[in-house]
Parts: sequence; structure tokens; C-alpha cells
Amino acid sequence: MTLRSPQRRGQRVAPTASGGEWELRFATGDAADGWEQLCASAPGPLKTSWERLRADPRRVDHRQHRLRDQLSSRRVGDRDLEQWQYEVTGAGRVWYCPDDAAHTVWLVDAMPGHPPRTG
Repeated sequence: MTLRSPQRRGQRVAPTASGGEWELRFATGDAADGWEQLCASAPGPLKTSWERLRADPRRVDHRQHRLRDQLSSRRVGDRDLEQWQYEVTGAGRVWYCPDDAAHTVWLVDAMPGHPPRTG
């Protein structure tokens, strides 16, 4: 299975969700571009993050947590959603927003290097 991005905002990330899995979609072009960079630099850890976000986007552990303070939420479309972070590598991050109504995880940013701001 390839985790290559379609490089467009709103597009689904990899295969269609099945069963109780969450759908992953790009909320921004930056997220699609960053995902592509992470595919090239850390394919194994990125695949693990993809699997975990599809299974349980609100799992809390040493790699996955909700961002805090002014980063704790983000506007996606016409709604404010919780904003979370998944640590793909020591520096690589994926920021995302679970959308319960659509059972979708919106990827809002993906970066192979440590983000300039964290919460």
C-alpha cells in the first residue's frame, strides 16, 4: 500500500475507510505537501500514524495528544474542531482535527521538521 498524497485539499488520504475506521482527508494544501515529504523521509512511521489515526484519532500516548491553549482548536470549513498532534518521528509531526459528524480526520498540517510552535 502506498501512502502517497493526491496533493489536493479535500482529497482522501490513501484507501477508503472500512468498518469503524475514520476517513483521513487533507484540509489544506500544506498538509498534502507535508504528507508527501513525510512519505519520502519516514514511510514506516508515517504508515503507523495513518493506521492509528484511522483507528482512534483521540488516543492519548507518548506520540499522540491534543494541542493546548490557542492551538487546541482550529476552524475547518465552517466549524471549530479540536486540534491534535501525532509525532511521526522525533521532529516530524502531523496536526489534525477529528470531525465526529463526518467521522473524518482532517489533516491540517504535516511537517518533516519540528513545528515552529507547539501546544
